[in-house]
Amino acid sequence: MDKQPPRNTARLRIYLAGPDVFRPDAKEHFVRLSAACDAAGLAALLPADGNEELSSEAPEKQIYEANMQRLRGADGVVANLASFRGMEPDSGTVFEVGAAIALGIPVVAYGVPEGSYADRVRAALPCEVDANGVLREAGTSIAVEDFGQQLNLMLACSIHIEATPEAALKKMAEVLAGVRPR
Repeated sequence: MDKQPPRNTARLRIYLAGPDVFRPDAKEHFVRLSAACDAAGLAALLPADGNEELSSEAPEKQIYEANMQRLRGADGVVANLASFRGMEPDSGTVFEVGAAIALGIPVVAYGVPEGSYADRVRAALPCEVDANGVLREAGTSIAVEDFGQQLNLMLACSIHIEATPEAALKKMAEVLAGVRPR
């Protein structure tokens, strides 16, 4: 009888990226997200928020290092890419998504507004189509990316997008199916 390698029963670790640490109900929100991870058979890795044990290092550097360590230890990232303080997702979350992609860690996002990015810009800012058919901001003539994607092409082409955190966790479980934890 062939000896089978021991099966790793550890749950896959999912880093929960997003500006959710700024919510007034952040603690309760992360309890709900952690429960949704559990329901999907995944383990939540919560972002550092500055409330951890302090060291002599500057708090912002400590938060950065803690989040990068958690990100490097993740099997996947589920990111809240809802518009944050404007028409784009939170820049810190976008950095984490880019870092994850560079590390070969799959990303599934949620919270992304429906419709195209260009349509949202067109609704929020005066825009016009130039003689070459390029959508541009009126006044500045800066081109507006118009590929029909919900987000900038660098995000849209590198991640999966789902409507809700629960759907994103379900999709992440599917993406990671058959992948061994690191």
